[in-house]
Amino acid sequence: MDKIKELIPHREPFLFVKDIIDQTESSIITSTLFSSEMDVFKGHFPGNPIVPGVLLCEAVFQSGALLMGNSGNQTPIVTRIQNTKFKNMLKPNEQAKISVEITESLGHAFHLKGKITKDDTTILTISFSCALIEKES
Repeated sequence: MDKIKELIPHREPFLFVKDIIDQTESSIITSTLFSSEMDVFKGHFPGNPIVPGVLLCEAVFQSGALLMGNSGNQTPIVTRIQNTKFKNMLKPNEQAKISVEITESLGHAFHLKGKITKDDTTILTISFSCALIEKES
């Protein structure tokens, strides 16, 4: 977790990537687990909690930010989201694997595609773009 905090600015309670499993220059595999103790599950949905899709997307974006790298004075910002497909549900306390790959990059702009799986089941697929933006002083 310390390496993750060195690479991206996200912090609890909005840091969803728990571990980096594998990484190459153009791809990364991370893991996540949304604890049933998170406040969001009090209302989404009582008695039948599922991880909100927006949090699944954010976990993919954070994995993409890790892959993009960071010089310390830049913040990764999502600039476009496309082709998001929610194929199955993820429940609290279920371990999930996140795979992200860079499909194209130009300077500080990146096009990526991501996928979340649980065991061999696809939970989500998504294409998105990000940019590294200089931090304001």
